[in-house]
Amino acid sequence: MSNERAKILIVDDDAMNRVVLSDLLSDEYDIIEAKDGDEAIGILETTAKDITLVLLDMIMPGRDGLGVLEVMNEKGWIKGTPVVMISAETSTPQVERAFSLGVTDFIYRPFDQMVVQNRVRNTIGLYLKQMQLSELVTDKIYERTRNSDMLISILSHIVEFRNGESGQHVLHIKKITDILLRALLKRTKEYKITEEEIGTIATASSMHDIGKITIPDEILNKPGKLTKEEFDIMKQHSMNGAKMLDAIQFFKNEPLMKFAYDICRWHHERWDGRGYPDGLKGDEIPISAQVVSVADVYDALTSERCYKKAFSHEKALEMIRNNECGVFNPLLLECLGDVADTLPKELNDQRTSKLSDADFEKIARSIFESTENDTENIIYEQYLTEHKKSQFFASL
Repeated sequence: MSNERAKILIVDDDAMNRVVLSDLLSDEYDIIEAKDGDEAIGILETTAKDITLVLLDMIMPGRDGLGVLEVMNEKGWIKGTPVVMISAETSTPQVERAFSLGVTDFIYRPFDQMVVQNRVRNTIGLYLKQMQLSELVTDKIYERTRNSDMLISILSHIVEFRNGESGQHVLHIKKITDILLRALLKRTKEYKITEEEIGTIATASSMHDIGKITIPDEILNKPGKLTKEEFDIMKQHSMNGAKMLDAIQFFKNEPLMKFAYDICRWHHERWDGRGYPDGLKGDEIPISAQVVSVADVYDALTSERCYKKAFSHEKALEMIRNNECGVFNPLLLECLGDVADTLPKELNDQRTSKLSDADFEKIARSIFESTENDTENIIYEQYLTEHKKSQFFASL
């Protein structure tokens, strides 16, 4: 732990006031003095990050205390350095203005030793506690976001291992979902989607097909057309995935998991009510699931699969517009048209940094061993099994 003393900048045009304050505080703090506002700004320009607190006189010739505060706001220094104002007045428009500019507290002349020392000490202590709390909250948010993204990557990779896909499908869905949502936001405010929700929905889209881990290999990777019975089994993946997500305790009440549930369950619904599993129609289908359904169909059409060759971008758009893959929200079709010219390039330009096999296994184990939930443990075992299969076939 550092033994360096806190630094206080005293800004006052009256030399006697600076001497008095310095005498009151120098036993505990290192003191820097400025005789006017311009000198104070010059000191802050080079040492703002090292100043623990500013004692700032309100009334000074030239640039006064409020002028210094305005510069501190413009430069962003006020966020990192608390300011205690020095004044002889207790209630003036200037006092109100000072608080609006970020002043933490006031001390009044004539100076009282105990009041000055306690207010300075309390202000510094409160500020340090706020900084520690802010750092703690930031760390927790980062940790939760990081673990959330890792969990999604692991779950999504399970599907890719099972489904024999290139590994790009989930990434494409996420990208297309983001692009379509932004196009939708430009066209209408009807769905009340925020900028933050766009990122959350795009991330949640990665889990749209997680239920496919419950589908037998011989159906999932069948090269020919599925029989009616096989297709009925295949259709169960949307409900199975939703049930799996509903059982996972990680972030269960978070928007991410709620969007993921909606997407997983309803991304095969269609605008005219002829989709599955619930036969929802129109805007009964959550907009997140509607957008992912368009993204999923587009990427499926333009990608090669074990049962089909890839269609061109132009052909895929034609098939979607002609309702050959089901009926979609007309507004989303307009959005697809808005981004059609740039979509292929956006997908081709997409880059990703993948974790190593060892990293994935380590992360998976650490996440799933932290819970006693049976569903999560089953998912982890499924991950290891499918990962080993993937490694075996890759080595042939």
